[in-house]
This record gives sequence, C-alpha cells and structure tokens, in this order.
Amino acid sequence: MTQTPTAHSPAQGQSRAQFTVPAAHPMVTVLGSGDVLLRVIEKAFPAADIHVRGNEISAIGDAREVALVRRLFDEMMLVLRTGQPMTEDAVERSIAMLRATENGEGDGPETPAEVLTQNILSSRGRTIRPKTLNQKRYVDAIDKHTIVFGIGPAGTGKTYLAMAKAVQALQAKQVSRIILTRPAVEAGERLGFLPGTLYDKIDPYLRPLYDALHDMLDPDSIPRLMAAGTIEVAPLAYMRGRAQPVFTNVLTPDGWRPIGDLEVGDLVIGSNGEPTPVLGVYPQGEKDIYRVTAQDGSWTLCCGEHLWTVRTASDRRRDKPWRVLETKEMIGNLRAAHARRYELPMLTAPVSFPEREIPMDPYALGLLLGDGCLTGSTTPSFATEDPELAEALEAVLPGVVLRHRGGPDYVLNRVKSPGDVITLENPVTRILRELDLLRSRSHSKFVPDDYLHNSADVRLAVLQGLLDSDGGPVVQTDRTCRIQYSTTSILLRDDVIALVQSLGGVAYTRRRAAEGRAPGRANGRDVVHNRDSHIVDIRLPEGIEPFRLARKRDKYLAAGGGGRPMRFIDSIEPAGREEAVCIQVAAEDSLYVTQDYLLTHNTLNDAFIILDEAQNTSAEQMKMFLTRLGFDSKIVVTGDVTQVDLPSGTKSGLRQVQDILEGLDDVHFSRLTTQDVVRHKLVGRIVDAYEKYDSQNGTENGTHKGARTKRK
Repeated sequence: MTQTPTAHSPAQGQSRAQFTVPAAHPMVTVLGSGDVLLRVIEKAFPAADIHVRGNEISAIGDAREVALVRRLFDEMMLVLRTGQPMTEDAVERSIAMLRATENGEGDGPETPAEVLTQNILSSRGRTIRPKTLNQKRYVDAIDKHTIVFGIGPAGTGKTYLAMAKAVQALQAKQVSRIILTRPAVEAGERLGFLPGTLYDKIDPYLRPLYDALHDMLDPDSIPRLMAAGTIEVAPLAYMRGRAQPVFTNVLTPDGWRPIGDLEVGDLVIGSNGEPTPVLGVYPQGEKDIYRVTAQDGSWTLCCGEHLWTVRTASDRRRDKPWRVLETKEMIGNLRAAHARRYELPMLTAPVSFPEREIPMDPYALGLLLGDGCLTGSTTPSFATEDPELAEALEAVLPGVVLRHRGGPDYVLNRVKSPGDVITLENPVTRILRELDLLRSRSHSKFVPDDYLHNSADVRLAVLQGLLDSDGGPVVQTDRTCRIQYSTTSILLRDDVIALVQSLGGVAYTRRRAAEGRAPGRANGRDVVHNRDSHIVDIRLPEGIEPFRLARKRDKYLAAGGGGRPMRFIDSIEPAGREEAVCIQVAAEDSLYVTQDYLLTHNTLNDAFIILDEAQNTSAEQMKMFLTRLGFDSKIVVTGDVTQVDLPSGTKSGLRQVQDILEGLDDVHFSRLTTQDVVRHKLVGRIVDAYEKYDSQNGTENGTHKGARTKRK
C-alpha cells in the first residue's frame, strides 16, 4: 500500500492518509463483498473518516487512529499478496493486535500479517494456522520448547493447534508416533458401571480428539495408523499403565530385585550394561498380564500396554531406527512369512557389576566346576586329557600342586613346607567349603553368587573355565561359530545361561534324557547314564573370547568366531491378573534389564504427546505424566483452570504445576485469553461475563481449589 500526498489539508489536530490499492488486487478483496470489511474497519475506528474512490482509500481524523488505519491496510495488503483472503474475523483480529501494540501490550515483533500467514498444516483443501498473536506465540513455543502448557478458556484453539503441530511433526518424521490423552474424570472409577464395551465407555471422552484428527488426516488412514501404534488415543488412566507385576525381577548392580521393591534413586542396569537411576515408580493396581517369550526361551511378564523396543527384518535391511510398540499391538502379528517378526535389542556391552572379593581364581573355579571332583570324601581332584588345562589350573592355585596319577587324573595336593602339621586343611578344600561347594556332585554344582554378579572379567573367566572343560566350538557352514556346553546340573545349566546373557550373548537349552541312551565307555568298561544331560547352545558377541584352551580357541577363531547374537519375540500369552508397577529410568534409550536379561522400557520416546483437559488431572497424575517424558519427545499440556471437574478437595494438577515449573528451562507456559477465542464471537463474551460474575461474587477461579460448586 502506498501513501500519497493529499490536495486538501485536514483540520487542526487531525491527520490525513491516502492509499492506492494495486490493480492486481480487486477492491472487493480489500473491502469485502458488499463492503463488509470496510464496515468492520469503520466501526473499529470511529474517530477516522474513511472514504473510497476507485482504487483510492483515504482516511481523515485523529492522528493516532489514522496511523492505525494506515498500518491496518498495509498489513491487509501483505496478507492478500500471499493469496490468502481477508475475512471479517481476520480484520477484527488484525485491529486487536495493532491496538495491543499501540497500547504497549505487545511484547514481541510479530505483526498481524506474520500471524495470519503462518501455515501449520494443509489438509483436505484447508489450511490450519494461528489466528491471533497469542496463538502464534503458542505455536512458536511448541517448536522451541520440549514441554509447553497451553492454558486458556474454551475455544482458544489450544488443543486443535497442538494436534496440528503433532501431525506436522509426524509427517516431517520428527517423531515416530502421536499420543493423545485425556483424563476421563466423569468416568473415573465408575467405568465398569457404564453400559457397553470399554470402547463405548471411553469414546465420549475422546471424541473431540478423534474429530480433530479427522480434520487433519485422511479419515481412511486413521484406523491404519492407530492399528500400527503410530497414533494412540487413550484416557490418561489407561495410557499410563506400561507396567510389570510387582514380583518381576529387575537387574540392579547388586543382583536381581523385584520391581515392586524399587524406589526413586535406586540403580538398575541399562542396555549399555551400566547402572542408571530410577526416576519414577508408579503403582498401577491390578492389570491383565501377559507372558512375553523369546525364541531362546527367555521370558518375562508385563501388561498389555507395556512398551517394547523392536524392529523387523525390513527395518534392519533399510537401516531404519528401532520402533516402540505396546505388547498388545504385537499379539497376533508375531510372524512374517513363517519367520519371527520382531527382533529385540541386546546388551551393547557386558553388564558392569561392582567387583567383589573372591577366594579362588575364577578360571580355576570354572575348570573345577567342569571336571573337578569336589565331594570332600577324598582330596580334590581334576580330570582332563589336556595337560595344558592341568598346568593352567596349577598356575592359578597358590599352595597347591597337581600330581598326575595317570591317564586323565590329577590330584590337587597341598604344598607342604618344612614344619607343617600334617592335619592342615587342603586350601582348595577350605575354599570349596567357604563357597558351599564342598560335597557337591556333578548334578548339584553351581556358580556362587559372588562370581555370577562380579565384574565382566571375572564372569568371563568362570565361563572360559567351564567351556574349556565341558564345552566346545561347533562349526557350521556359512555361519559364525556356535558353542555347545553340557552338564547334568540344572543349577549349573541356568548359571551358564546367566553368564552368557550377562555378557551380551544368547543361550538355548535342551535336555537329553538318560533313559534309553547308549552307555558311554571309560577305561574299557561301560558307563551307564544315570542322569539327564542339559545341552546349552551358545552364541557370544564378537570380541568375547569363550576359550583359553589353544585347540578350542583356534578352532573357534578359524570358524569365524563370535557374531551378532539375536533375540526375537516368539509368543505373547495371557498370564492372569496381577498387581503391577511401572518405573522410569534415566537411561538415554529408557531401556532397563528385566528377567532373563531381556531389555524393555516404559517411557515415551520419539513421540509427540498431548494431554488435553489437563485441569482435570490430580497433582499426582500430572507428575506421573510429565516424568514419563522420553528422549526426542515433545509434550503439550492444554487446559482451562476455570473448568475443573475434579471431586471436591482434589487439587488440580494444572493449577499446581504452574507454581512448580514456572521458569524452568525448556518448559513454557502459553496463556491465552478471551481475545483468542476462535469459535463463535459470543463464546468469548460468555467467558468474560462469567469471569466478571465470579469476581463480583467472590468466587474467583481458585476459590474452590479443585472443583466447581454443583447444584443439588
């Protein structure tokens, strides 16, 4: 818009401005059909006399008013140049923004044109954009901050704009999923008494979110996105329940502990094998529980909403990131062309337990558990056809010498010094008694806890001793080398599996029944098998050396050595109903080690999460929700603190959180007012009228501290 000099001077104290509308813009786009826009402008600026002749517009009157009229037409022209039409509503909002700036109420550089031309999302022939200055600042805050609170009366577009930003982020692949949630306050604990299915019961409380989704996405794609878990819409009470039964074991630096015993600040083991603190513990009440079993036989229990990091073969081929799915999303979808669909992550490094003092060299213990005689009825002995192992054992047992009795048999004699009393106990016998291994036989041997939960070097040395004595490499064509171990002890079988899993490997076990097996041969005579044998097939990650014995080590390395151990979900089956709890950990990927060294988590990563109607959350619910924030995620919380439906005496979490988090880095509070209402104009007037009434009658918003007075 250009301003041209005028031929007639205005009266004293008045100003005059004249504008020429470029020929590219028909006057109807500036003045509106039937001059409806011009009438809006004239009504807003009664102190300015506005005239139109051809494509010339002039304004005479109060200098401040004329200046605002000039700025208004300038802004309108900027909007029209983008191809966006001007409407009555847009003109009224432009005037309001200009007046706010004139009165010193604006605190930023935004102009009406910048606000009205900011596009968020285009869908189905319509464009979603902010319509007021506060809305633009709200949208900009969502871009700049991880957690944003949109607080204001109904009709200000809080939820709708947040939904548009969520869809925009999903389409731009900034997040991998959208989670939309609302507290179903009226349903509350009474859901069971409402008619219909669970979906019928909760649908009315979620319907506004569904309606907004249908405005922004192809309706046909929404069921597909929801079925895939890309979009989740759920009441807050159901969204929060990513949980495991309270008795489920979780790995800590001190060993296994029930998840129900954990407290905030306790340490658990993360996917990198290192300790990570527990940030939150959230009891969930009774939940339907499922048993999730991997193909190697490992398993754990969790609820249907519990989260799992998984990927498919297609994800791996295309180098796509791991995805996060709920347990129930995978049920019935575990196979792809007869192959297991979902791969689970493995430990990226051996578990780092604190180092413990131990009375015997770990490699020596492994050898004795494999081929040692520990009955205590005779001097401890060791049997091997490999002199290399006998020499290695003697080298790490101070005060002991191995006496070869012939064939594979060696006796572990105490080294006597001049003046020793003959009754001094054999040091190996003393240590075995200390470890509670004395008098154990082949079917009752085990690895003591101080070795099972020790440093990675100690655990590997024990495993090497066991494999050098009772294990060996199994060469397979075109595959990395597998390791096989056998024992008649169920305890030792489980301990070997635990050692392998703690080092980042996988172990499969099967049983060979003693009954019906052909007898073995020893010293020219038959040896009957009295007990079942347990065969453990092992795969260890590259860089973990399972053997010290030269002939086994060389064969293992020649066959390609370790590879990439893999785990896949094999089955998910109902396992009853149990008291459950969920935890949040500080690990970057939110993973922690649960039973059988399975990696799982229940924090919301890589998601755009919207909590709507947040004024109806309790303080505890708000804390739970905010502390579930995962990495690469964004949270938008919307609500109206004047519309609280919580039971009397319950403090609104949205009211309280403003006192707690205001000013916290990367947390922003956007406050919208009746001036930002984008529904029918009457809505804003109604809200203003109620606020005036409350103020006059001493019932200001916070008086009830959690509930509106209800008529009886």
